[in-house]
Amino acid sequence: MMRPFGDATRRNIAEACASFARLPDAAEPSALKRAAVVLALTASHDRDDTAFLLTRRAASLRSHRGQWALPGGRCDTGETPVEAALRELDEELALRLPADSVLGLLDDYPTRSGYLITPVVVWAANGAVITPNPDEVASVHRIALDTIERDDAFDFTAIPESSRRVIRFHHQMSLIHAPTAALIYQFREVLAGRQTRVTDLEQPVFAWK
Repeated sequence: MMRPFGDATRRNIAEACASFARLPDAAEPSALKRAAVVLALTASHDRDDTAFLLTRRAASLRSHRGQWALPGGRCDTGETPVEAALRELDEELALRLPADSVLGLLDDYPTRSGYLITPVVVWAANGAVITPNPDEVASVHRIALDTIERDDAFDFTAIPESSRRVIRFHHQMSLIHAPTAALIYQFREVLAGRQTRVTDLEQPVFAWK
């Protein structure tokens, strides 16, 4: 489904996010470290469609080097997930957006490596300049929304180490795994008006550290 990058699409996605009922926060404080990632919506390469930004992590990073990821990182002390998401977007891609660019939040996702990730959906104005920080980002890619809505965009597989399904997102010649794949999948479901949970979707063993 083509979604032209413009005000009508922004309103439609904001309404879809508003209709999504997030899982409630845990009643007790979590031992997991808080983090946030951004589903930053912008124009696709041909400028006709709406896309989100996906990065390839720099090879020099200490953890998860070279992996596909949404922009984001750990929340600083006293920082909300939204504040962290916007800060990380600026630090990684020099894309500075105001608080009113936020369209909504998806479910928190607990990772095997000890983080609780809050996905934040934001709208980047047309013509926004993106400049990757080479210390953190090897490359940045615009993924058109109709790409994640294909029937064959995602699949699920099993691993002997877990009873939970492992989700995979097929992008070009790569397989992208959870948490990134799980968060993109939930966003796809939100766009379709479905209340689909992803916290039970497993990560591959190499991402458990």
